[in-house]
Amino acid sequence: MTRPISIKPTESSRIVQDDATTILFGQPPEVLKGLLKNGITAFDTMVLTDVKEKNGSLLNNLEFPFYFFLFVANGLAQGRKVRLIGEADDISQALRLLRITLMGPTRAELDKWSTDAALKEEWLAVSEALALKDGDGTTIPIEGFFETIPFRNNRAQAGSLIVEHLGVDHYLVRNNEGETEINLNEDELVRPPYSVHQDYVPGGLVKMGLEVLGGASGFTLDEPCTGLALCYNGDYVLIDSIPFLDHHLISRGISKNQVSAVFLTHLHDDHCSMFPLMLMPHKVEIITTREIYNMAMEKLACSLGWETAAVEEHFRLIEVIPGRITSYYGLQILPHVTVHSIPTIGATFSTIHKGYTRHLCVIGDNHSMAAVKELNQQRIVRDETAARLEQLYCENFNMLVADGGAGAIHGDPSDALKSRADRVVFVHVEELPNEFDTTFSLASSGKRYTIIEGDSSIYTSQVNHYLSEWLGRPFPNRWMRSLLADEEIRRYNTDDVIIVQDTETRGYVYLILTGYCDVVHHDGSQFHTVANLQAGDIIGEMAVITGMGKRNASVVAKTPVTVCVFAEEVFGAFIESEGFREELLKRWALRPVIRSLPQFCDMTSNALEKVGRIAEFEELPAGSRTTFSTDAWYILVEGSVEHNGVPVSAGKEYGFRPLTTPFVQEITCKTAAVFVRFETSLLEKTRMQVPQLNYQLRKLRIARKEKGVGWLLGEVATN
Repeated sequence: MTRPISIKPTESSRIVQDDATTILFGQPPEVLKGLLKNGITAFDTMVLTDVKEKNGSLLNNLEFPFYFFLFVANGLAQGRKVRLIGEADDISQALRLLRITLMGPTRAELDKWSTDAALKEEWLAVSEALALKDGDGTTIPIEGFFETIPFRNNRAQAGSLIVEHLGVDHYLVRNNEGETEINLNEDELVRPPYSVHQDYVPGGLVKMGLEVLGGASGFTLDEPCTGLALCYNGDYVLIDSIPFLDHHLISRGISKNQVSAVFLTHLHDDHCSMFPLMLMPHKVEIITTREIYNMAMEKLACSLGWETAAVEEHFRLIEVIPGRITSYYGLQILPHVTVHSIPTIGATFSTIHKGYTRHLCVIGDNHSMAAVKELNQQRIVRDETAARLEQLYCENFNMLVADGGAGAIHGDPSDALKSRADRVVFVHVEELPNEFDTTFSLASSGKRYTIIEGDSSIYTSQVNHYLSEWLGRPFPNRWMRSLLADEEIRRYNTDDVIIVQDTETRGYVYLILTGYCDVVHHDGSQFHTVANLQAGDIIGEMAVITGMGKRNASVVAKTPVTVCVFAEEVFGAFIESEGFREELLKRWALRPVIRSLPQFCDMTSNALEKVGRIAEFEELPAGSRTTFSTDAWYILVEGSVEHNGVPVSAGKEYGFRPLTTPFVQEITCKTAAVFVRFETSLLEKTRMQVPQLNYQLRKLRIARKEKGVGWLLGEVATN
């Protein structure tokens, strides 16, 4: 027996092993790639972390580690079970999550969702046919793959190793020969286990086109999973939400504020990592079937340990039905059913341009057509499903994106040999077989495919949208025309300096249309990043009001950036004419105060702007005694305040307190005190419109163990 040693395959995960037992602590996104890169060929135990998410990523992504155990470590062939260690509630949630993700919905769930009868039978039959079986040909339930070991008195035995739970994500692992300590709190960030190649040159917005965030599979070591960004009239509809979504959007120069929707094909981890979408500055619309949406909400709920209703507050469903066209702001979406291990869809996206209809078809994850035909002959797959899929591989699209992953449940590139599409691009595959190199294209991160070129009208509509968002109401048409009469669109490469500190303003105001920027201040000895900006943010608007002749910080393009430049004089005239000056001064004063409060400190610039629009300062004189009502939420900013003779610190909340119990007891101001006030109805409306605010407040309530936190899941049933 050897003493246990530890290896770090990725951030927020560790391998601990002796010569008999190997334990994986933490399962951040794409941890499988880190295991393979580090030469780890086997493990037999997984430990679920206490912290559910970090740095925008969930930490309990079990699907691909589970595949690793079954197929790389030969757990399935050898009839072994993987040990699953954690708190009892967390284990039950993990098993339910895996059942939904890997085996799909039950008959009872499909009945509850009123699924079309024929489609229901097909989905259930395909799931059964493709499910893993035991030696007798019986489908193995998800519980059959695991030996569950809940912590008892903060202790669990895994083979030759004993795991002691010392604290939050802090463990001691020992055997008879020695011990090693594991503290996942050492890792503050969670980053991809491969290099993400960044664009340097702005690509420009198009009327219809596709940008590749990733084109590989969950087993490809050096490439991201398959994810696409469909640009339609300057807005982005993501096709699936891949692991490390934020990193891949930044690498392409797409800000999250540019993403309006996600077309969700199915639930597997390499396509459905939706947590980053809960941190959006606006609600993202999920375009998918009712069944896939419900499954996705359950998956997120089990990942976070929250009730489904709390998760659903962060999204809006745009329901589509296979075989029926849905018009999404003029984009015609015709979904179709594919043949996969769980319910999966693809779609044809169409729009009319200059009298001609352009078509982009994304097949989605799909079995090879040979396998589909075999399942059709067995009456598992319906005739209409098989016929539609075969038709898609033959139609005359402007572009066809197909699954070329081969293997047990993925497509075969030869299926597209009869395609009449202008371009055929394969995803879900590292490289195409040699015989297809000059026939088909291979999607890889960074590629762009334009179907309809863009023009200046796209930027005009973006300017109108972002200025109305900034103003908080529709921007006046006549002022919009005046601003646009002298506007200029400028493009900047990654790392370009847009504004230089201590230089003259030169009479310009900047509106960011695409990408991300950093606001950087030099204090005489070193640089400090004081803010991060993205599409929709305005730079230089306060100089118009304050009359400051010089810039107090530099602005640097973090990604490729497109900005619209306005004349400062016209912008200033608009502010004065519309009586907006005092409102802007108030926002400017509130902005740093709100950002400094613990309730909002982790929020992005444009989400903070929405919070600041509904905030007011309220001052109370020294010696005053006050009991706040529940008509508003009050947060102490500065001043000496006591409650029952006990001093309270800045950040303390009074009156209505969102997502927890109100505080309506009397306080005493020993000195003049300043509060930030939010009217209750406006606050609740904003919370439901800004998912990032909703999530951060819920996270804060949980961290503080406050009363009224009633949305946490306990132990759940697998089925």
